Amino acid sequence: MNNPPHDPLPIAQVPVGEILARELEARDWSQADFATVLDRPTQFVSEIVTGKKEITRESAAQIGAALGNAAEFWLKLQDQYLLAEQFKNENTRIKLDEVRRRARLNDKGPIQLLKKRGLLTGTTLDSLEAEVKELFELGSLDDEPGFMAAARRANPREDTSLLQRAWVACIRREARKLPPKERYSANRLRALASTLSRTLKSAADFQDLPERFSMAGVCLVYVESFPSSKIDGCAMWIDGYPAIGLSGRGKRLDKVLFTLLHEIAHILLKHVDSDHLIVEGLDDIQNNEIMREKEADSEAKKLVFPHGVPNVPARISAPWIDQTAAELGVARIVIIGHLQHRRLLDWRTTLAKNAPSVNEILEAW
Repeated sequence: MNNPPHDPLPIAQVPVGEILARELEARDWSQADFATVLDRPTQFVSEIVTGKKEITRESAAQIGAALGNAAEFWLKLQDQYLLAEQFKNENTRIKLDEVRRRARLNDKGPIQLLKKRGLLTGTTLDSLEAEVKELFELGSLDDEPGFMAAARRANPREDTSLLQRAWVACIRREARKLPPKERYSANRLRALASTLSRTLKSAADFQDLPERFSMAGVCLVYVESFPSSKIDGCAMWIDGYPAIGLSGRGKRLDKVLFTLLHEIAHILLKHVDSDHLIVEGLDDIQNNEIMREKEADSEAKKLVFPHGVPNVPARISAPWIDQTAAELGVARIVIIGHLQHRRLLDWRTTLAKNAPSVNEILEAW
């Protein structure tokens, strides 16, 4: 008479060999009997029972077939015991705790990138954690970063990414280090903004911008864009004064200029204040953000072309671009960029060849 299959007791923290020995005893099978069933040497069964050999996928399948269990059952018993034994080791527990801490830090931002850029310098987990909490202004790693900003992003319909949040945090930290010299004045900021398209004609003209903005009560800072972050700039309020951050992602003078004017527009239009978060996940909030972006774009265009955009001829030529730029008092790349944005010129046009890049100047801020 065949004995019915006997399932071992619920998973316990005991060696899998001991559980197998109990199972064989319940069936009145010797190790030699079981070895014959498996078509294996008796020594093979003995080494598993005594814990000298681990159960492999192949042997788990054979044991399961012989005892009426799934192979996964025996592998799970073995893994649970071995993991429990491993966790009893103090060094292992310490290493696992360090892994968990590193994972929590990476949930807040791109730690390796920030270290590579020199934006984080901690050499121990304790010092690194303290820096991350300081950067994101967190009481603990259980808190979520909150940012008072309206950002000019290439993907405004999407939630802010880890890279974007980290970049904004770096802008905020830099801005706290450089409070403006004067009290904020919307009139002074608007007056300054109205001159930028005609005073920023070369990369060198960007050099003294932080000082000029500081006199209007605005902090202007630069943090190099993070790879794939799709963020050009941001505007926020910090300790009672507005701050503008630029990433230089566009590099070209006209693109960085327009981003700057766009962020100024956010401030002048009062899109940002101490209660405004950079992005919310709700659809209606995202739609409101898109509306604000359009308003800021419209205001920025007025600042570039205060007397209206130029009339464009049917055939666009280099002489016409040069003449129009001279008449309006702007850099020729501003005209070219405007035409490209309106899709009247291809983005690969040779007219944009040797367009001035401002990143080296921004890096010197």
